[in-house]
Amino acid sequence: MDYVIIVAGGKGMRMGTELPKQFLPVAGKPVLMRTIERFCQFSRDLNFIVVLPQSQQACWHSLCQKHHFTIPHTIINGGDTRFASSKNGLSHIPNDAQGLVAIHDGVRPFVSVDVISRCFNEARASGTAVPVIPAIDTLRQVNTETGETFTVNRSLFRAVQTPQVFDIALAHRAFSQPYRDSFTDDASVIESLGVKISMVEGNRENIKLTTPFDLKVAEVLAED
Repeated sequence: MDYVIIVAGGKGMRMGTELPKQFLPVAGKPVLMRTIERFCQFSRDLNFIVVLPQSQQACWHSLCQKHHFTIPHTIINGGDTRFASSKNGLSHIPNDAQGLVAIHDGVRPFVSVDVISRCFNEARASGTAVPVIPAIDTLRQVNTETGETFTVNRSLFRAVQTPQVFDIALAHRAFSQPYRDSFTDDASVIESLGVKISMVEGNRENIKLTTPFDLKVAEVLAED
């Protein structure tokens, strides 16, 4: 049995809106609904866990009624950090469960079905999978002590996306650790056990909606 944990704890501050960004409409439909629906296009057999701050859950219930959103999902309280929110979501999955768990940003509604499929296929084979895309801009590294900067070889770097998919038992073991500042995403938690992280090709449309500009791009993507 496979699970999807949708982490949706944004407050919309960088969007400049009072409404949390995961609830903002894109082409008339809240972002979070689009995200869940995209995974349903991949498989109807997934078990959805939506991690939301308790203060936002009433708003989500109201939106579900308004938009007649009926895809089954379990709502879990979010935490103070991404690590805590993912851990809360994992706590709803039995310790003896077998299968895969995908952890995905609630504000990435344009991940392609092909990318989701590649992530699940790779994780089923190797235990881990994260989607990545090559860096296309020139990158400069900054020496924070001297202020000096220098160009780095961008071919050595990849931008990481979600969903990040893992064997359930491995995820439970990794998230039983205490939090560390070095945990920048879910894959870094798994990697801290000495586990190799497998990469698959992502898609450029799989942007994280964070700014008003991103929302304008999303409106265009939603038309396709």
